Order: sequence, then C-alpha cells, then structure tokens
Amino acid sequence: MPLKPRPEVMDFLLTRRSRPAPTLTGPAPDRAALMPLLQAAARTPDHGKLEPWRFVVLQGDALTRLATLTRTRGMARDEPEEKIEKAVRSFQNAPQIIAVISSPKPSEKVPAIEQHLCAGAVCLALVNAALASGWGANWLTGWMAMDAEWLRDGLSTTEGEFVAGFIHLGTETTVPPDRPRPELGAITQWVSE
Repeated sequence: MPLKPRPEVMDFLLTRRSRPAPTLTGPAPDRAALMPLLQAAARTPDHGKLEPWRFVVLQGDALTRLATLTRTRGMARDEPEEKIEKAVRSFQNAPQIIAVISSPKPSEKVPAIEQHLCAGAVCLALVNAALASGWGANWLTGWMAMDAEWLRDGLSTTEGEFVAGFIHLGTETTVPPDRPRPELGAITQWVSE
C-alpha cells in the first residue's frame, strides 16, 4: 500500500529556514519540550542500528564554562582574536545548545564515514524537528568541534569522537529573509542508461 501524501510536510520542507543563532533568545525548550525533538532526531536512518551519535544538552553554567574554555583554547591555538570572540559569544549568548557527538562504533559492515554521515543527518533532523515545533534553531560547528583538547575538557569526549553539530535552540526574535537556493539544473544529473 503506497504512503499517503503529506503536502503540509512537503510545504514545511520546501520553506524551512534556520534561524541565525545570534537572534535566538530564551526561553529554550525545557526537558519536556526537548525530549520529542531528540526522539525525532534519533529516528534518523542508522545503518546497522549502531547509533553512532549521542546528545549533550548544554545550558546555564555549562555554556559559560564552554565560553571560557573556548577563549583559552582559541588563544592556545593562536586563532585570530575576532574568530575567538565570535566563538565565545556563540556559547555566552546561547539559550541552549545540543551538541550532537559523532561517536562511531566498531563495525565490519558500516564504515566510519557512513556513521559520521548518520550523525550529520541527526543534526538536520533535530533542526527540522525544532523548527516544526515552533522553536528557532541553527546548526553550527567551528574549530571547537574538532579540537581534541577542547572536546575532552569541555564535553568529556573519547578518542574518535567529535561534534557533528552544535544545534542552537531558543525563541526566535526576528524572521530572517529567505536566501538564494541552489539552481537544481546546475547540481542535478539525470541518468537513464
């Protein structure tokens, strides 16, 4: 039996627009509101049922701690001052961030790259679930996502883990204008034989 068309879902997908993280304010989703968003994201296709990701919910003092760590590590890495301050503000000013940790599992069947791609799909699913639920959402990364020392000290990651995305959640303060989208003809190839 074919699936029933869901035009309202297609309309959402064709008009969805992330909200810039600096425009998000509190309140952010509380635990009860956040759980269905995480549940929706965790439904992402997962080759081999490995669940090669995990969530770290960051709020309150944790964000302040990560802002301080970002400044310290950024200076140790000799990052440009403006890049450091932008990254610090992304933690200081965020009402809530969900760090989606790419956490690949040993597998003979599923290569690590496929597991990393699953974690990226979780990020998009979480952003879409938040937007569909009326929250502002944005998917960011930055140098912190791959910096082993920042990851270890800030998020207690283990070897081989990294942040696939820092998903900023909150209440939108402004609706951003749409931006230019890809020209499908330039990025689509049709193969018939």
